[in-house]
Amino acid sequence: MRPRFVVHHRQEVDSTNEEARRLARAGAGHFEAVVADVQTAGRGRRGRSWIGLSGQNLFLSVILRPDMPAARAPRLVAVCAVAVAEALRSFGADARIKWPNDVEVSGRKICGILLELSARGENVDFAVAGIGVNLEGDLCALGPEVAARATTLQAELGIRPGRDEVLRRILEALWAQVDRLQREGFDPIRQRYLELSSTVGARVRLAEPERMVEGVAVDVDGEGALWVEIDGGGRERFLSGDLVTLRRIE
Repeated sequence: MRPRFVVHHRQEVDSTNEEARRLARAGAGHFEAVVADVQTAGRGRRGRSWIGLSGQNLFLSVILRPDMPAARAPRLVAVCAVAVAEALRSFGADARIKWPNDVEVSGRKICGILLELSARGENVDFAVAGIGVNLEGDLCALGPEVAARATTLQAELGIRPGRDEVLRRILEALWAQVDRLQREGFDPIRQRYLELSSTVGARVRLAEPERMVEGVAVDVDGEGALWVEIDGGGRERFLSGDLVTLRRIE
């Protein structure tokens, strides 16, 4: 049975992930969450700034205290991605997962996920799952490049579900997936991730600091790594924590 969710509302924070980390270090429990109206220093993967429309996005961070080795914590990114995709699909949006940490609708980003970990020895002490969802607004205000690559729930559905309802469905879906991970292991979550993936089966270009490769994405393994059949022969494995940028190509 899921608990009654404890949600800490903040009018303005530097980052919901930072606020959640402060709460976790002070003893906040499993599945306590932080929601903010405004983020002044939100960030995404690889230290990038998180660009969002204040008051028109859901800025959410959830504290997780799973019983698992720190080495397996990257699986939580897939857990969160499946949960968000399922929650958005419950509104009628055809949400898909772009490896490693984005949720898309109509090929455009609607949600970004940032997982940050604190370990105690070899085990997870706590993880913070940062989730940012574009609810509404004119993305052109963020520049033509962002507008071309992103979308909002309102744009996809024609209506704007209330922020509290989106929050509720995401928390319920995330609770269900975390509970499933603890009871059944990662395999069923991985299978659902693959079913929802917009990356697996697509031609992709991956840029690393020293090179660029192209090929067909063929799998995401039990540690959340992407396997690609490289043009010219051979398979390579890419970890989400590496300095890798992925683009689908036609």
